[in-house]
Amino acid sequence: MTPNTLTEAPRVSFTDLPVSEQVRKAVTDQGWETPTPIQALALPALLSGEDVVGLAQTGSGKTAAFAIPLIEAIDPKARSIQALVLVPTRELATQAAAELTNLSHYEPVRPVVLCGGVSIGPQIKALKNRSASSAMVVVGTPGRILDHLQRGTLRLGSVRYLVLDEADRMLDMGFAPDVGRILSHTPDGRQTALFSATMPGAIRGMVKRHMRSPRWLAVESEAPTVDTVEQVYYLVHGRDKTRALRSLIDAEKEPLAIVFRRTKHGATKLHRQLERDGYKAGLLHGGKSQSQRNKTLAAFVGGRTRILVATNVASRGLDIPNVSHVINYDLPEDVETYVHRIGRTARAGKDGVAATLIGESEKGEFDKIKRALPVEVRESRLPISA
Repeated sequence: MTPNTLTEAPRVSFTDLPVSEQVRKAVTDQGWETPTPIQALALPALLSGEDVVGLAQTGSGKTAAFAIPLIEAIDPKARSIQALVLVPTRELATQAAAELTNLSHYEPVRPVVLCGGVSIGPQIKALKNRSASSAMVVVGTPGRILDHLQRGTLRLGSVRYLVLDEADRMLDMGFAPDVGRILSHTPDGRQTALFSATMPGAIRGMVKRHMRSPRWLAVESEAPTVDTVEQVYYLVHGRDKTRALRSLIDAEKEPLAIVFRRTKHGATKLHRQLERDGYKAGLLHGGKSQSQRNKTLAAFVGGRTRILVATNVASRGLDIPNVSHVINYDLPEDVETYVHRIGRTARAGKDGVAATLIGESEKGEFDKIKRALPVEVRESRLPISA
């Protein structure tokens, strides 16, 4: 970061912050009392109009850190697009829009989601259908945003608040040129917030080119492999994994569990088996359409399904609250995949359990993963004999 980077979060409550009564009520509705560390650092700076560069992980509460100042910054009577939130994936766009909707419940803004993988027609209609009583906020991925700009269906000349979320992932996915072209369509005097889990040189270059004397902020990652995730593994016969999975699920009272498989075929097969056995389960993999993904995620987040069978498409970026269990039905490919998978539970300091089912042929490979982790992953016995 920089020598002037702030890393120690001040002790503040949401009542200490200069936000409207409408936003304060919406925050109360969410059940939040004390800001997370990144919120405590970023909210005062963003609410005062400063540009901010924040080093923070998914699950740290950074969406609210940029959403609350966004809601406060816009003019609810203006019909132009006043805020733009750029994210790397469709799932993150959907989640950011949902958070904006929740936090603006008493002071409505209207986030329009612009992402690829879905028909562009309804998006064009939504952009045209502006209401004088509703401020315009666009949340989207760089490719689709640029598509709209090239078509002339999107104009960003009135943007006063810009967010670049998970900027390092956008660069990893090759979006740097698109982001640069999009920013050239926005006013120089806008306020900009950039959040990233890492700070490579390319991000620093982006900050230097596109931001105005930003405040640099950083919070230590609440590493899921350290404190908040209970990590266990179970040695089972490969053919008994489904029975072992049922044992884990049945032993818990209303778990909200993500079960990971390596392949789409494996995930589909397991999902069908669970449904036949009477479990309410959702299925998420790269072969699903965006509308199917949205429906599946909404049912899981809303508690209408308690189990989500997924491939690694769900291991990165998704910020699903209150996931109690992550279960590795298939062994992760490597340590990084393991860490990202188990990071879907224990979000924002909550507790969670990560369980891995190990077949006879997988033990050697899993031992390599265990040796690379900074904490012990203990062997346990299934609550019901499998």
